[in-house]
Amino acid sequence: MFLLVFAPRIDAWGVEGHRLVARLAAARLSPAAAARVAEILGPGADMQSIASWADQVRNSRKETGSWHYIDVPVTKPHVDLKRDCPAGNCVIPKIDQFERTVADARATPLQRREALMYLIHLVGDMHQPLHCSDNADKGGNDVKLAFLGRPTNLHSLWDTGLLARMGGEEALFADLDRDLTPKKTKKYAKGGVKNWAEQSHREAQRVVYGKLPKTAAGAQVDLGEPYRQAADPVVKEQLERAGARLAKVLNTSLK
Repeated sequence: MFLLVFAPRIDAWGVEGHRLVARLAAARLSPAAAARVAEILGPGADMQSIASWADQVRNSRKETGSWHYIDVPVTKPHVDLKRDCPAGNCVIPKIDQFERTVADARATPLQRREALMYLIHLVGDMHQPLHCSDNADKGGNDVKLAFLGRPTNLHSLWDTGLLARMGGEEALFADLDRDLTPKKTKKYAKGGVKNWAEQSHREAQRVVYGKLPKTAAGAQVDLGEPYRQAADPVVKEQLERAGARLAKVLNTSLK
Protein backbone atom coordinates (compact mmCIF):
# COMPACT_ATOMS: atom_id res chain seq x y z
CA MET A 1 0.00 0.00 0.00
CA PHE A 2 1.26 3.47 -0.85
CA LEU A 3 1.69 5.54 2.31
CA LEU A 4 0.02 8.93 2.21
CA VAL A 5 1.11 10.19 5.60
CA PHE A 6 3.67 12.94 5.91
CA ALA A 7 6.57 11.11 7.53
CA PRO A 8 8.59 12.79 10.28
CA ARG A 9 12.01 14.01 9.26
CA ILE A 10 13.81 11.31 11.23
CA ASP A 11 11.96 8.26 10.00
CA ALA A 12 14.21 7.38 7.05
CA TRP A 13 13.39 4.29 5.00
CA GLY A 14 10.60 3.13 7.32
CA VAL A 15 10.68 -0.24 9.04
CA GLU A 16 11.12 -2.27 5.86
CA GLY A 17 14.07 -0.25 4.60
CA HIS A 18 15.90 -0.45 7.90
CA ARG A 19 15.30 -4.19 8.08
CA LEU A 20 16.70 -4.61 4.58
CA VAL A 21 19.87 -2.67 5.46
CA ALA A 22 20.34 -4.73 8.62
CA ARG A 23 19.81 -8.01 6.76
CA LEU A 24 22.26 -7.08 4.01
CA ALA A 25 24.87 -6.13 6.61
CA ALA A 26 24.29 -9.23 8.75
CA ALA A 27 24.90 -11.46 5.72
CA ARG A 28 28.32 -9.81 5.30
CA LEU A 29 29.62 -9.93 8.85
CA SER A 30 32.72 -11.88 9.70
CA PRO A 31 32.11 -14.87 12.03
CA ALA A 32 33.77 -12.95 14.87
CA ALA A 33 31.65 -9.82 14.35
CA ALA A 34 28.46 -11.87 14.01
CA ALA A 35 29.20 -13.59 17.31
CA ARG A 36 29.87 -10.28 19.04
CA VAL A 37 26.67 -8.75 17.67
CA ALA A 38 24.66 -11.71 18.99
CA GLU A 39 26.37 -11.42 22.38
CA ILE A 40 25.73 -7.68 22.68
CA LEU A 41 22.09 -7.82 21.56
CA GLY A 42 21.30 -10.84 23.70
CA PRO A 43 18.75 -13.64 23.31
CA GLY A 44 15.70 -13.09 21.15
CA ALA A 45 17.10 -10.15 19.18
CA ASP A 46 18.94 -9.81 15.92
CA MET A 47 19.99 -6.90 13.73
CA GLN A 48 16.81 -6.74 11.69
CA SER A 49 14.49 -6.98 14.70
CA ILE A 50 16.05 -3.91 16.38
CA ALA A 51 16.81 -1.90 13.25
CA SER A 52 14.03 0.64 13.94
CA TRP A 53 14.46 0.83 17.72
CA ALA A 54 16.02 4.30 17.46
CA ASP A 55 12.81 5.60 15.84
CA GLN A 56 10.61 3.84 18.40
CA VAL A 57 12.27 5.66 21.32
CA ARG A 58 12.63 9.08 19.72
CA ASN A 59 9.47 10.51 21.31
CA SER A 60 10.74 9.71 24.80
CA ARG A 61 14.28 10.84 23.94
CA LYS A 62 13.69 14.20 22.32
CA GLU A 63 17.39 15.04 22.36
CA THR A 64 18.07 12.29 19.82
CA GLY A 65 16.01 13.77 16.99
CA SER A 66 18.89 15.57 15.27
CA TRP A 67 21.10 12.48 15.46
CA HIS A 68 19.36 10.95 12.44
CA TYR A 69 20.42 13.43 9.78
CA ILE A 70 22.74 16.28 8.79
CA ASP A 71 21.50 19.43 7.05
CA VAL A 72 23.91 19.93 4.14
CA PRO A 73 22.56 22.70 1.89
CA VAL A 74 21.68 21.27 -1.50
CA THR A 75 23.53 24.20 -3.07
CA LYS A 76 26.83 23.20 -1.42
CA PRO A 77 29.15 20.50 -2.83
CA HIS A 78 30.55 19.13 0.42
CA VAL A 79 29.82 18.49 4.09
CA ASP A 80 31.14 21.19 6.41
CA LEU A 81 30.70 20.05 10.00
CA LYS A 82 31.20 23.56 11.40
CA ARG A 83 28.40 24.83 9.16
CA ASP A 84 26.13 21.78 9.06
CA CYS A 85 26.61 20.28 12.53
CA PRO A 86 28.04 22.96 14.85
CA ALA A 87 26.88 21.30 18.09
CA GLY A 88 28.02 17.81 17.05
CA ASN A 89 24.51 16.37 17.41
CA CYS A 90 24.02 15.03 13.91
CA VAL A 91 24.44 11.70 12.19
CA ILE A 92 28.17 11.81 11.33
CA PRO A 93 29.66 12.42 14.81
CA LYS A 94 27.01 10.21 16.41
CA ILE A 95 27.98 7.25 14.21
CA ASP A 96 31.61 7.83 15.18
CA GLN A 97 30.64 8.03 18.87
CA PHE A 98 28.57 4.85 18.85
CA GLU A 99 31.22 2.99 16.90
CA ARG A 100 33.72 3.78 19.67
CA THR A 101 31.27 2.67 22.38
CA VAL A 102 30.50 -0.62 20.63
CA ALA A 103 34.21 -1.36 20.42
CA ASP A 104 34.88 -0.38 24.06
CA ALA A 105 35.06 -3.44 26.31
CA ARG A 106 34.93 -1.12 29.33
CA ALA A 107 31.45 0.15 28.44
CA THR A 108 28.54 -1.43 30.27
CA PRO A 109 26.45 -4.09 28.48
CA LEU A 110 23.53 -1.63 28.23
CA GLN A 111 25.75 1.12 26.81
CA ARG A 112 27.13 -1.21 24.17
CA ARG A 113 23.69 -2.58 23.31
CA GLU A 114 22.13 0.83 22.84
CA ALA A 115 25.19 2.04 20.91
CA LEU A 116 24.89 -0.95 18.58
CA MET A 117 21.17 -0.36 18.04
CA TYR A 118 21.78 3.30 17.23
CA LEU A 119 24.67 2.41 14.96
CA ILE A 120 22.61 -0.07 12.94
CA HIS A 121 19.86 2.50 12.51
CA LEU A 122 21.88 5.64 11.85
CA VAL A 123 24.06 4.10 9.16
CA GLY A 124 20.82 3.23 7.39
CA ASP A 125 19.41 6.73 7.95
CA MET A 126 22.30 8.56 6.35
CA HIS A 127 21.78 6.67 3.10
CA GLN A 128 18.34 8.16 2.59
CA PRO A 129 19.56 11.18 0.56
CA LEU A 130 17.24 13.65 2.28
CA HIS A 131 18.94 12.84 5.59
CA CYS A 132 22.11 14.35 4.16
CA SER A 133 20.64 17.29 2.26
CA ASP A 134 18.30 20.21 2.78
CA ASN A 135 16.87 22.95 0.59
CA ALA A 136 15.41 25.11 3.37
CA ASP A 137 12.43 22.73 3.24
CA LYS A 138 12.88 20.55 6.35
CA GLY A 139 14.58 17.83 4.35
CA GLY A 140 11.85 17.76 1.72
CA ASN A 141 8.93 17.67 4.16
CA ASP A 142 7.73 21.07 2.94
CA VAL A 143 7.76 19.97 -0.71
CA LYS A 144 4.17 18.88 -1.25
CA LEU A 145 3.61 16.78 -4.32
CA ALA A 146 1.48 14.20 -6.04
CA PHE A 147 3.20 10.96 -6.99
CA LEU A 148 1.36 8.95 -9.62
CA GLY A 149 -1.77 10.83 -8.64
CA ARG A 150 -1.48 10.39 -4.86
CA PRO A 151 -0.69 13.23 -2.42
CA THR A 152 2.47 13.02 -0.31
CA ASN A 153 5.62 15.08 0.25
CA LEU A 154 9.17 14.64 -1.00
CA HIS A 155 10.58 13.30 2.26
CA SER A 156 7.80 10.77 2.75
CA LEU A 157 8.16 9.65 -0.85
CA TRP A 158 11.84 8.81 -0.33
CA ASP A 159 11.32 7.32 3.13
CA THR A 160 8.61 4.84 2.21
CA GLY A 161 6.61 5.73 -0.90
CA LEU A 162 9.11 4.56 -3.53
CA LEU A 163 10.11 1.48 -1.56
CA ALA A 164 6.48 0.46 -1.01
CA ARG A 165 6.05 0.03 -4.77
CA MET A 166 9.05 -2.30 -5.19
CA GLY A 167 7.44 -5.49 -3.89
CA GLY A 168 7.60 -7.45 -0.64
CA GLU A 169 10.58 -7.48 1.68
CA GLU A 170 11.61 -11.08 0.98
CA ALA A 171 11.68 -10.68 -2.80
CA LEU A 172 13.42 -7.33 -2.54
CA PHE A 173 16.01 -8.67 -0.12
CA ALA A 174 16.78 -11.58 -2.44
CA ASP A 175 17.24 -9.13 -5.32
CA LEU A 176 19.47 -6.75 -3.35
CA ASP A 177 21.47 -9.54 -1.75
CA ARG A 178 22.15 -11.13 -5.13
CA ASP A 179 23.15 -7.80 -6.66
CA LEU A 180 25.47 -6.86 -3.78
CA THR A 181 28.41 -8.98 -4.90
CA PRO A 182 31.67 -9.21 -2.94
CA LYS A 183 33.24 -6.84 -5.48
CA LYS A 184 30.48 -4.26 -4.97
CA THR A 185 30.60 -4.71 -1.21
CA LYS A 186 34.31 -3.93 -1.19
CA LYS A 187 33.82 -0.94 -3.49
CA TYR A 188 30.98 0.57 -1.47
CA ALA A 189 32.83 0.09 1.84
CA LYS A 190 35.69 2.37 0.82
CA GLY A 191 36.03 5.68 2.61
CA GLY A 192 34.53 6.76 5.90
CA VAL A 193 31.32 8.20 7.33
CA LYS A 194 31.86 11.73 6.02
CA ASN A 195 32.56 10.38 2.52
CA TRP A 196 29.38 8.32 2.68
CA ALA A 197 27.33 11.34 3.75
CA GLU A 198 28.69 13.33 0.82
CA GLN A 199 27.84 10.52 -1.58
CA SER A 200 24.26 10.48 -0.25
CA HIS A 201 24.17 14.28 -0.59
CA ARG A 202 25.19 14.04 -4.24
CA GLU A 203 22.25 11.70 -4.91
CA ALA A 204 19.94 14.32 -3.42
CA GLN A 205 21.42 16.95 -5.72
CA ARG A 206 21.41 14.72 -8.78
CA VAL A 207 18.07 12.94 -8.49
CA VAL A 208 15.95 13.79 -5.43
CA TYR A 209 15.93 17.50 -6.23
CA GLY A 210 17.60 17.39 -9.62
CA LYS A 211 14.81 15.43 -11.32
CA LEU A 212 11.95 17.48 -9.88
CA PRO A 213 10.01 19.33 -12.59
CA LYS A 214 10.13 23.10 -12.50
CA THR A 215 7.01 24.60 -10.93
CA ALA A 216 5.92 27.94 -9.56
CA ALA A 217 6.93 28.64 -5.98
CA GLY A 218 4.47 27.02 -3.58
CA ALA A 219 2.72 25.01 -6.27
CA GLN A 220 2.16 21.29 -5.84
CA VAL A 221 4.66 19.20 -7.79
CA ASP A 222 3.24 16.40 -9.93
CA LEU A 223 5.52 13.40 -10.34
CA GLY A 224 4.98 10.36 -12.52
CA GLU A 225 6.81 7.48 -14.14
CA PRO A 226 9.85 9.44 -15.32
CA TYR A 227 10.67 10.41 -11.73
CA ARG A 228 10.08 6.87 -10.46
CA GLN A 229 12.34 5.44 -13.15
CA ALA A 230 15.12 7.82 -12.10
CA ALA A 231 14.57 7.32 -8.37
CA ASP A 232 14.11 3.54 -8.02
CA PRO A 233 17.71 2.59 -8.94
CA VAL A 234 18.97 5.17 -6.42
CA VAL A 235 16.82 3.72 -3.64
CA LYS A 236 18.08 0.21 -4.34
CA GLU A 237 21.70 1.22 -4.59
CA GLN A 238 21.52 3.31 -1.42
CA LEU A 239 20.14 0.32 0.48
CA GLU A 240 22.99 -1.82 -0.87
CA ARG A 241 25.57 0.80 0.02
CA ALA A 242 24.14 1.07 3.53
CA GLY A 243 24.32 -2.70 4.01
CA ALA A 244 27.90 -2.90 2.79
CA ARG A 245 29.02 0.05 4.89
CA LEU A 246 27.26 -1.09 8.04
CA ALA A 247 29.00 -4.44 7.66
CA LYS A 248 32.33 -2.65 7.37
CA VAL A 249 31.67 -0.60 10.51
CA LEU A 250 30.73 -3.66 12.54
CA ASN A 251 33.50 -5.88 11.16
CA THR A 252 36.01 -3.18 12.08
CA SER A 253 34.55 -2.44 15.52
CA LEU A 254 33.92 -6.03 16.58
CA LYS A 255 36.98 -7.93 15.43
